Amino acid sequence: MKTTTNERSVLDKIWIYAVWTFVAFFVLNLVGVVGAVAVNSFATRWLGTWMPNGYTFHWYLDAWREFQLGKILKVTFEVVGAVVLISGLLGVPAAYALSRREFPGKRAVMLLFLLPLLVPPMTIGIPLATVLYRFGVGGTIWGVILANLVPSLPFVILITMPFIDQIDQRVEQAAKVFGANTLKLFTHVLVPLLTPGILAALLLVLVRTIAMFELTFLTSGPTSQTLVVALYYAVDAAGVRAGQSVDAMAMIYMITTLVWLLIALRFVNPTQIVGRQPASAGSDA
Repeated sequence: MKTTTNERSVLDKIWIYAVWTFVAFFVLNLVGVVGAVAVNSFATRWLGTWMPNGYTFHWYLDAWREFQLGKILKVTFEVVGAVVLISGLLGVPAAYALSRREFPGKRAVMLLFLLPLLVPPMTIGIPLATVLYRFGVGGTIWGVILANLVPSLPFVILITMPFIDQIDQRVEQAAKVFGANTLKLFTHVLVPLLTPGILAALLLVLVRTIAMFELTFLTSGPTSQTLVVALYYAVDAAGVRAGQSVDAMAMIYMITTLVWLLIALRFVNPTQIVGRQPASAGSDA
């Protein structure tokens, strides 16, 4: 039995309504959960009523003092800054080499770079933490930095490569004709052209590092905890501290991550990241 045009139209409408219903249900749940945490972080008392009895800002001050958020934020930004800087310095040249050069085993190398992004963090985190502690680096800020570099470096490479592929190789050839060596070609020609891609990669690495829990948790110590790990310990000790203080800390974490994510999205063009368009200069030259 063939489906008529009217029946197909009805099925399409039912499918569209079902999809939008699911999206609306998901958004309402998300807004409800985040809204409850946000409201509770300002509530003086909220038990058995639709809305709190009153509102106050002192839970944020208490969270800042009790959880030593000043030190935690300092450590977080030190870790994030180091990871972003090292990932950029190593990842961009590596992305250029992988994009422009053909060599035996290139596919195996690309697969090796993909593994830290595909494998669950706990799978690589436990042996990685064991190695770092064996060499005396675990529990320190450098151990946290090294652990976060494992997924961040491949992430920079994979995001930067599509931007490199979109640069016509004739531009590089023209620069070489005018006497530019490899260093000048990279710093004076390629880096200015790659600035949007580099910014996109580094900002997304920044957001990922702030949100990276597993690797940081396994390799951090009392003086090297980032904001997300400190939040975990705060939730774990929620029976000791007021729930409003924990929610206030959660809001600080969420706002910090959200601000950097919005900045990253300002520079990221998803079509450039997803769709790779290799330059055709090699065949034209």
